[in-house]
Amino acid sequence: MNRPIACALALALSAAMLSGCDKSSEQKPSTDKTAMPADAAHENPFFAASPLALHFPQFDKIKDSDFGPAFDRGMADQLKEIKAVADTADAPTFDNTILAMERSGQLISRAIKVFGNLTSANTNDALDKLDEQYSPKFAAHFDSIYLDPKLFARVKALYDKRDTLGLDAQGVRLVERYYTDFVRAGANLDDTQKTRVKEINAEMATLSTKFGQNVLDEVNDSAIVVDSLDDLKGLSEDQIAPLAEAAEKKGAKGKYAIALLNTTIQPLTAQLENRALRERIYKASMSRGSRGNQWDTTEIVSKVAKLRAERAKIMGYPNYAAFAVAEETAKSPDAINKMLGQLAPAAVANAKKEAAELQAMIDQEQKAKGQPTFALEAWDWAYYSEKVRQAKYNFDEAQLKPYLEMDNVLNNGVFFAAEKLYGLKMKRRTDFPVYQEDVRVYDVFNEDGSQLAMVLVDPYARDSKRGGAWMSSYVDQSELMGTKPVVALHLNVTKPAAGKPALMTWDDVNTTFHEFGHVLHGMLSNVKYPYFSGTNVPRDFVEYPSQVNEMWSTWPEVLANYAKHHQTGEPMPKELLDKVLAAEKFNQGFATTEYLGAAMLDQRWHQVPADQLPDAKGVMAYEAKALKDIGVDYAPVPPRYRTPYFSHIMGGYAAGYYAYIWSEVLDADSVEWFKQNGGLTRANGDRFRNTLLSQGGSKDALQLFRDFTQREPSIKALLERRGLTAK
Repeated sequence: MNRPIACALALALSAAMLSGCDKSSEQKPSTDKTAMPADAAHENPFFAASPLALHFPQFDKIKDSDFGPAFDRGMADQLKEIKAVADTADAPTFDNTILAMERSGQLISRAIKVFGNLTSANTNDALDKLDEQYSPKFAAHFDSIYLDPKLFARVKALYDKRDTLGLDAQGVRLVERYYTDFVRAGANLDDTQKTRVKEINAEMATLSTKFGQNVLDEVNDSAIVVDSLDDLKGLSEDQIAPLAEAAEKKGAKGKYAIALLNTTIQPLTAQLENRALRERIYKASMSRGSRGNQWDTTEIVSKVAKLRAERAKIMGYPNYAAFAVAEETAKSPDAINKMLGQLAPAAVANAKKEAAELQAMIDQEQKAKGQPTFALEAWDWAYYSEKVRQAKYNFDEAQLKPYLEMDNVLNNGVFFAAEKLYGLKMKRRTDFPVYQEDVRVYDVFNEDGSQLAMVLVDPYARDSKRGGAWMSSYVDQSELMGTKPVVALHLNVTKPAAGKPALMTWDDVNTTFHEFGHVLHGMLSNVKYPYFSGTNVPRDFVEYPSQVNEMWSTWPEVLANYAKHHQTGEPMPKELLDKVLAAEKFNQGFATTEYLGAAMLDQRWHQVPADQLPDAKGVMAYEAKALKDIGVDYAPVPPRYRTPYFSHIMGGYAAGYYAYIWSEVLDADSVEWFKQNGGLTRANGDRFRNTLLSQGGSKDALQLFRDFTQREPSIKALLERRGLTAK
């Protein structure tokens, strides 16, 4: 029942919600081949630790049919292990109780981690079926552990005398965290309350899985098919070729298919000259999950929000947000509201100033054409902001892409910065099995030649992969378990046509540096117990190290090393580099407002009791009123995610989407520290590694920040970065 197992469960459930195909929830375990025992001639690869280096998963041996038996045996084995702890007549000790739980459940942990990663990155109908079948079973399994009164009694006995057990600081913290986890799971509730919590957890697991499968199914089904090449004016040949291939795969040869990504605003609208097509794409994106079709998620949203509120009330909290953030660095919804409320008015004001510039550009263009002008709409923003950017800074995004070839960005940018800061060396290897042909595997070595970790890089978008970008873990570092990290970096770069280079957008580059920041957090972990490993930190702290890593994307030494023309090798011209840097605050009113719209909407769903939440028919009206009440209902800038496809808050970021900007306060302040202390140096990298990245969750999160910077966090740097300071 160690933290990696709990995290793996969360990963499996949240990954399930963000990926998959819509299948019936009817369960037929006696006839479903995915739940049948594996072939007798096929040894289940999960039944023992992988014999590959660092226990790298045996993807070449893993079959879909292996997961069911591994889950069943893994849960049974863990329950036996936990029963032995709970039933022992020996007095509770740190070793026979806490460490015994830390060591338990290795089989279920192995299986769930691989499963959660595959349902996110390379799902199929069989995995989706298993997801539906096992999500409630996993919830019930972990409830049976956390709600075991005899086990909790042993944990509580150790907690009550934790300062007299002779433990070091990390050991004391581990006891405290286990006790808190049991209490937050409901260990102090009466039997009636425990029964209801179990029912809620099982129902939420099923609903969350269904939500994610609906979201991905609708995205795959609702690609915008364009009949005429003329309608794609503004796109390059390299951008058009994959659209033609996608259409052909959908049986529409000779046409073009534009897939929708998970955000409200779609990237291609920044280039498409056809306003009617931009509008069509925008409206299709906005309507996802609320059209009354088979993928409508409004009923799921309503049920989940009410169940969360009910569960929080049982736990003694006024609403789910209060429960969710009690153990985060924010501590309370009031603190979140104060910060978001401080940012929102300035962000919207900046967005309106930006809109005035865009409207002036529209008026000017229409007048030059001798045509009547039109009012700026949300589907125009990306297109005209690029025009304004070009007018103000004399460049557009298309000028950057030839200098942002993916391999250069990875090898000569992301990996180069990691070597400069931490002395790490990445070595590609091709002798390890992967789950999909485009996945790459790297050994990672410390400066002294010792192996630190292994990393999988999964770069391209595909129908079987959820949207966005993320880091995940297959094996967590732990002195107790003697394990080193095996982690993964997942991107959604558009795969180029055969023989063509993978050219990234500037956002792709920034995202790659960001997610590799999470990878570093996982790889550089150096803790004793699995519970604290890597990114096992408060949710509103986990984005902080990854956001810091974004700074190196524009650091002159790093940028000059990777921003080279993919054909000529010529470096990006200095004048273009200067324009990129000068434009960093451009469009920040839009970016901050769309983010805050989503973050504050998340809070409105989770800061009220169940009886104030709407039914399915009222979901969209509730959203509209919430945005109006909090002052971010500015039509040209919709929320980054609308409720019916807001996958973050249906998973691990429920009441926690604020975490990105909360973490950015620490990030912006830390970036200033790096700049004040010499920037890209081994000394600075080692300091960040030793005081923060290596510590995982073994210390209080804000104390880690103080250990690194030797000061309290300040919001000043964030306000300046986002252009929200008074002019």
